[in-house]
This record gives sequence, structure tokens and C-alpha cells, in this order.
Amino acid sequence: MNKLTTVLAGLALCLSTNVFAEQHADAALQHATGASEQGKAGHASKLVDHAKLAMDESASASLVAKSIAKNHLDEASELLQKAIHEGNLGHAPAATKLVDEAIVHLKAIPKK
Repeated sequence: MNKLTTVLAGLALCLSTNVFAEQHADAALQHATGASEQGKAGHASKLVDHAKLAMDESASASLVAKSIAKNHLDEASELLQKAIHEGNLGHAPAATKLVDEAIVHLKAIPKK
């Protein structure tokens, strides 16, 4: 009985980390979409605000993600960091392009 309890607890932990990662990845996608919309409207500073939130969520998801999902999250985080840099310089079109590339990675994350 003790082994069964241990196995079930381990399984529950694995499933909960996947849910945790997926929730943060979904939030990252929402914020990145908001950043893209602001960038297309020419609002570099608002793009930066959304991109920072997206990057934070993406980094949180990456901490527990595995395999392909982790690779996409890491790449999205890197692109969002570059977008933040461009946005801080006032380059809304360049920042928007980087955010849109990050969105492609966030959408490519396999759902469980």
C-alpha cells in the first residue's frame, strides 16, 4: 500500500507541474498578444509593459516544462527580451516583429 501511495503522489506531482506550466504558457501568450496589438498601434512603451509580463510568465513556465515545450518557452523568452530592448528604444515595428515571432513559439507548445 505504501508503494502505491508513493507512485500516486509522484504521478499527481507530475500532472500538477504540467498544469502549472500550461497555465503560465497561456498567460504568456495572452500578454504577448497584447504586446503585439500595442506595437501594431505604435505604442512602444505599452508593448514593453505587456512583453515584460509575457516574459515573466514564459520564464515561470520554463522552470517546470520539459522537452519541446521548454525549448519553445526558452526561445519565446529570448525573443521577448529582445522585443523589450527594441521597445525601450522606441522601435515599435522591430519590437512587434520580435513579439510576433515569440507568439509563434508560444502557440507551438504542445497541449496536454
